Amino acid sequence: MEILNITPVELDVHNNELILLDQTLLPNEEKYIRLKDKESIWDAIYELKVRGAPAIGIAAAFGIYVCVNDSIATDFDSFYREFSEIKSFIASARPTAVNLFWALDRMEKCILHNKEKSINEIKKALLDEAVSIKDEDEKVCKNIGEHALALLKPNMGILTHCNAGTIATSKYGTALAPIYLGQERGYNFKVFADETRPLLQGARLTTWELSKAGVNVTLICDNMASMVMKKGWVNAVFVGCDRVAANGDAANKIGTTGVAILTKHYDIPFYVCAPLSTIDLDTDTGKDIKIEERPGEEIYKAWYTKPMAPQGIKTYNPAFDVTEAELISAIITEKGVLYPPYGKSIREVFE
Repeated sequence: MEILNITPVELDVHNNELILLDQTLLPNEEKYIRLKDKESIWDAIYELKVRGAPAIGIAAAFGIYVCVNDSIATDFDSFYREFSEIKSFIASARPTAVNLFWALDRMEKCILHNKEKSINEIKKALLDEAVSIKDEDEKVCKNIGEHALALLKPNMGILTHCNAGTIATSKYGTALAPIYLGQERGYNFKVFADETRPLLQGARLTTWELSKAGVNVTLICDNMASMVMKKGWVNAVFVGCDRVAANGDAANKIGTTGVAILTKHYDIPFYVCAPLSTIDLDTDTGKDIKIEERPGEEIYKAWYTKPMAPQGIKTYNPAFDVTEAELISAIITEKGVLYPPYGKSIREVFE
């Protein structure tokens, strides 16, 4: 499948540059950008040039390595102080996706674990750690796909919201992983992709990568999900997530909760695909998850040649919503499928 050869986040070790597929230009232009400084890396994460919780984590790990690899510090305290400043700055780009903080924290632990070594040796350890984060994510996504595929049968209809595919991870995706594996094995899934307002990741990204892979995919507006469910065309819903609380509440792109509520009405299973790195044991419930709010222009202006609302109109543009655990049929991780009560099953998988 051609799409699986696309790598959204790469590291050019020779030139010490972070390479990103600029997802803001898709589907019209497939362009890779090269970044070397913390400001451009922060901007790429904030502006959604790189997006998807796992991909953000990988970009953060590669990005902070690129930034400190040019450091001229000769002692550990100076090097660590420089690292900490860059880490805090990059972490401020997106408040909801826990993988951003998870990856940066993991890089910090790597530094502290190697503090007795020379600065060059620490830099090499950071490089190895960043590469490991990416390699591990690919294996995680494949395992999620295998566990999810076991819940499905050939010829099923699947609905997905936002984009949790190849370009949101290192490969395969999370919510789209079973679709790709099913495509390889002749399952002939029929996929419905919500356009996903206001940033249109479903329209611009999910349909782009699935169609490139030869998957039978149909684009619908967000408010058409009820119609396709009522017609019996949807047998399961798969979504990714940016953070799962310890009780199983899951934050994902705005509109996900509405889809979950519909599945309850139509008795359709609603699955959240979540790497363990996305589960935040320090967040008790979804009420504790900070929801990012973005500029209102994204609603009425970003995708139009002319504004589609009056100048100066008041807007409310949260990027995510939190789906309560009782609406989620199962949480699919690389370690297996978790079922309610999630407080218990989540704790057990970590133990």
